[in-house]
Amino acid sequence: MTTLSTRPLARPQDPSPRPLGSPWPVSAVPGRGGDVLLGGVGLREAAERFGTPLYVLDEDEVRLRARAYRRALPQADVLYAAKAFLCTAMADWIADEGLGLDVCSAGELRLAAAAGFPPGRILLHGNAKSPEELRLARRLRVGRIVVDNLAEIPRLAALTAADTPQRVLARVLPGVAAGHHSAVRTGVDGQKFGFSIAAGEATEAVRRILAQPGLRLAGLHCHLGSQITDTAPYLTALDRLVELLARIRDRHGVELPELDLGGGHGVRYLPGDPELDPARFAAEITARLTARCAEHGLAVPKLTVEPGRAIAAPAAVAVYRVLSVKHTADGRAFAAVDGGMSDNPRPALYGSAYTVRPIGRTGTAQTRPFDVVGCHCEAGDLLARDAPLPADLRPGDLLAVPAAGAYHLSMASSYNHVGRPAVAAVREGRIRLLIRRETVDDFRTREVGR
Repeated sequence: MTTLSTRPLARPQDPSPRPLGSPWPVSAVPGRGGDVLLGGVGLREAAERFGTPLYVLDEDEVRLRARAYRRALPQADVLYAAKAFLCTAMADWIADEGLGLDVCSAGELRLAAAAGFPPGRILLHGNAKSPEELRLARRLRVGRIVVDNLAEIPRLAALTAADTPQRVLARVLPGVAAGHHSAVRTGVDGQKFGFSIAAGEATEAVRRILAQPGLRLAGLHCHLGSQITDTAPYLTALDRLVELLARIRDRHGVELPELDLGGGHGVRYLPGDPELDPARFAAEITARLTARCAEHGLAVPKLTVEPGRAIAAPAAVAVYRVLSVKHTADGRAFAAVDGGMSDNPRPALYGSAYTVRPIGRTGTAQTRPFDVVGCHCEAGDLLARDAPLPADLRPGDLLAVPAAGAYHLSMASSYNHVGRPAVAAVREGRIRLLIRRETVDDFRTREVGR
């Protein structure tokens, strides 16, 4: 349940302080005593009030980024990729801003349904959907289901009838490698997702779907990868998908009305990082789509995109408390905090880099590089390497990590029985708790015997 605060937290003294800039949310500004204010709320007081680790989510940043996609692509379907981060409040904000929702599990689907998200604006993904998940999607009447393998075609067809067909998209592999790490490059052949265009699998999948009277093939879908900061891979994929649309028309006499290019739009984690701009992406993609369809004599299909990270990641800041500081004989320095790989596995999984800023520190102390490490029994439990922090950093200090809204809590674990952090939302100088901290009692309630 969402808990509203009864009073605003600290506001900046300066009515127009200079924003911290990317990768921080737009509202992030310096506060008194070395604090940072987010949505008018002091992170130091938020940490004292709700404890650490704490994820502070800027509601206005989420909404601003959702609106940027709607402005850039007014004629397209924009679906928020729930796998980046989903809670009831996030589903509400996304629905308010007119976006759809891309879910990839029964859990995400049930949460969205419980939040009252319009089912017709939901798309169901997944490379291994269970019969139960497909039945749930049909019962809830989701708008579209992405067919990811041949087994799903008869399984889904058995749940439908010709008078109540299910709209589906066929997920295809355009043979485009894109993304910041090999583990998230999902547009190439030889992996678990979708149907290869080059190997003829996509053509066979389309044939089988069209043969099912209870399935209505609405279009093609692809997803290239994650943290992509250039439009070039999307343009290449678009070319190959339009060619496939033309072959489907020539072979089956149907023009598919939809084309889904997935998501994976990259954001800044460090100040100098590149970022995919929605307006530039929209302009280049729509122009290319129009041109390629004209070359093949096709009507321009409706475009769908699925940004997740690009909306959620820049909207949240993680706040940790330093538990220990260690200086080694070889000259390295470690700052161990009260979170780590259980709430942010990305550095351990992908070698991801982050910005770290001390909170509540004033003065002119010199800085030195610190490895910010977690509290877990793993040498690879690293949050940031060589972060420039005060040389006199000490236990009890607070550290803030921006761009923490995507693939942190959605991938969180309970390793070492460390409970998942709380999530609080800020807006206009007020803070409210969205998700409470997980406790040992939560772990014990799952036990049913001994």
